[in-house]
Amino acid sequence: MNHTRRPFQPIENYGIIGNLKTVALVSLQGSIDFMCAPKFDSPTVFATMLDSQRGGFFAVEPELKNFTSKQLYLPGTAILLTRYFSDSGIAELTDFMPIQKGNKELTSAIVRQIKTVRGSIKFKVSCVPRFGYSESDHEVECLEKEIRFTSAEEKLQIKMLSDKALKVRKKNGYAEFTLNETEVATIVLEFLPQDQQGQALEFYQQDAYHQTKDFWVKWINKTSYDGRYSELIRRSAITLKLLTSAEFGSAVAAPTFGLPEAIGGNRNWDYRFTWIRDAAFTMYAFLKLGFFDEATAFIDWIFNLCQNIDLQLVYQIDGNSELHEKELKHLEGYRASKPVRIGNEAATQLQIDIYGELIDTIYIYNKSYKPITYEFWTLIEKQIVQVIKNWKKPDHGIWEIRSEKKQFLHTRLMCWVAMDRAIKIAEHRSFPYPENEWHQVRSDIYNDIYHNFWNEKRGAWVQYKGAEHVDASVLLMPLTHFISPIEPRWLSTLKAIDEELLVDVLVYRYNNGMTKIDGLDGEEGTFNMCSFWFIEALAKSGEVERAVENFEKMIGYSNHLLLFSEELGKKGEHLGNFPQAFTHLALISAAVELNKQIGRRTSKL
Repeated sequence: MNHTRRPFQPIENYGIIGNLKTVALVSLQGSIDFMCAPKFDSPTVFATMLDSQRGGFFAVEPELKNFTSKQLYLPGTAILLTRYFSDSGIAELTDFMPIQKGNKELTSAIVRQIKTVRGSIKFKVSCVPRFGYSESDHEVECLEKEIRFTSAEEKLQIKMLSDKALKVRKKNGYAEFTLNETEVATIVLEFLPQDQQGQALEFYQQDAYHQTKDFWVKWINKTSYDGRYSELIRRSAITLKLLTSAEFGSAVAAPTFGLPEAIGGNRNWDYRFTWIRDAAFTMYAFLKLGFFDEATAFIDWIFNLCQNIDLQLVYQIDGNSELHEKELKHLEGYRASKPVRIGNEAATQLQIDIYGELIDTIYIYNKSYKPITYEFWTLIEKQIVQVIKNWKKPDHGIWEIRSEKKQFLHTRLMCWVAMDRAIKIAEHRSFPYPENEWHQVRSDIYNDIYHNFWNEKRGAWVQYKGAEHVDASVLLMPLTHFISPIEPRWLSTLKAIDEELLVDVLVYRYNNGMTKIDGLDGEEGTFNMCSFWFIEALAKSGEVERAVENFEKMIGYSNHLLLFSEELGKKGEHLGNFPQAFTHLALISAAVELNKQIGRRTSKL
């Protein structure tokens, strides 16, 4: 079942299309090289990004000599255009996944509209599906303009529809045709349970495009934000929306797995799950921008999870707590970066900080949108009991350290946030709560952080109790209103972060080379999210001009579609899973803060 080896593309050479159930990554050459179907956490059907020979892909290739290609999104949508330019002609490929407002039952499908803009161009289409992480076989049935690929093992059928003749070779689907100027061809892939029929080709040729465009434009125009950096914020919001499940209300940390944090390295994780922390921050961003429906759906999802007292750090998108980590040994990995892992062992870790991010989001929701019910409040009380019981314990921390547990400052900070926001919700709503005990615990945590995490020699609040070095997550101290952004101790800490973790505007999470804190071999890149945290902290601390300059420079590291992966390598190349929710929500938060600070300065002039 092997196919010709296809060269690996840089991670940043991809755009993303999706339908709130799953996404597909489309390369600058117009090849879909990664997709899980029919859902975010389903096995892959295309995974050339993780194996250049066995992975599977869905390519549209114009026969043009020495062409260059460019991509753009139609404004305010997740509809992606790939254009091919050469002396002999210009071609345009429009890619989208159909979506309808209020219809959760619409089949997962990819629509590819191919058009010749100038000249007469021959196109070659190759659909090379590889079901079940490239491990499951499939059967093929071919009609003239329809091919059915069926994997009994995966209980999944892919239907390839076209208005051009299709043929099968070695269980793959192909089409070759020539389009003259202004002519258009449509190729559709539907991802169906074995017993389902799907839609007619005419629906995809006519209605699907307008419905999808209409959905996205109406959705993005619901935002209440109209300040500076509006285009950047809107693109990041659409990206976050693409990572959100319409069915469950949860949001994945990233839609990919196995993309390395260093080429050839072994830090290759599966991010297709809902981390309580990342999802809570995502909803925080949605609330800031006025997208209340998404926040409500997530609050409902959490409400169901909170019936269990012990919250887990990470869940499947449907709330299932089973996330067994295993290696896909048959895949070569992106540019030979092994192992390729699915599942995530982090589910078994103790990370006490998640209560803080979660209750902070519920606090914002209650304050800025809709009052929570008393029934929900009783569930929050149960979570606070867990915080009171556990806040002094060492844990694995926000960075999911796989070595010994420590008393991390970030975890302690988020325990304080959990106590503080729960008290504020209770007092705002006059809910009954054990006032004296909660106030005492909040004060105890504050004093512990302020005094016991301060390193006089370093002149900074450090990564964990007794540490000699700083950690970028400390940047959340002023962002969560724990500390005044102009307090001398904070400004000294900011200076220490600047000296220890910064390369121009790029920020490392921590100095692993110096400390080997995380128990893992190999290097990692700078963390984009941390760069945006640093920018926001600068703005809050009064260094607005430097913050603005850093922000513009950071945007310069995004890809051609304003998308960010998790990390950047030494050459500024994108590394880690892509696109990453955490980076995009940190970008939104930094942009909103910059807008506020610039506005204040302007009003004083």
